[in-house]
Amino acid sequence: SRGLGDVYKRQGDLQAKINPYLRPLMDALREMMDYEYLKRLTEQDVVEMIPLAYMRGRTLNNAFVILDEAQNTTVSQMKMFLTRLGMGSKMVISGDTTQIDLPADRTSGLVDAMRRLHDVPGCGQVRLGGADIVRHRLVQRIVEAYDR
Repeated sequence: SRGLGDVYKRQGDLQAKINPYLRPLMDALREMMDYEYLKRLTEQDVVEMIPLAYMRGRTLNNAFVILDEAQNTTVSQMKMFLTRLGMGSKMVISGDTTQIDLPADRTSGLVDAMRRLHDVPGCGQVRLGGADIVRHRLVQRIVEAYDR
């Protein structure tokens, strides 16, 4: 039989596997708030960062939910995510449709959702362009070069 140590080891292994994917979100949050405060919020489950696969079956009430890198979701993953919305909650879904990493035969869940939900009351879309880039000035020029 497996002991509690095995459970913690598996959780640690999972954390090690998902950390690279959560890192950009953590970096952004650290720019907005003190590290110790963020750590406390995370430990108290006020802030939770989890892979999309672990959302199934949940209802997110009274929450502000962010799905980042949504261009790489499948249509079924996006539908599953959107249907987690609970009472008193809001969702923000972000992604760059020019950087889809799915196989060519798979439709991006973000692209599909934008098409399906563009006229659904309560859903809104904001499209950002090159002028909205807030990284290094050179990044804006690089994006423009790729767009030509």
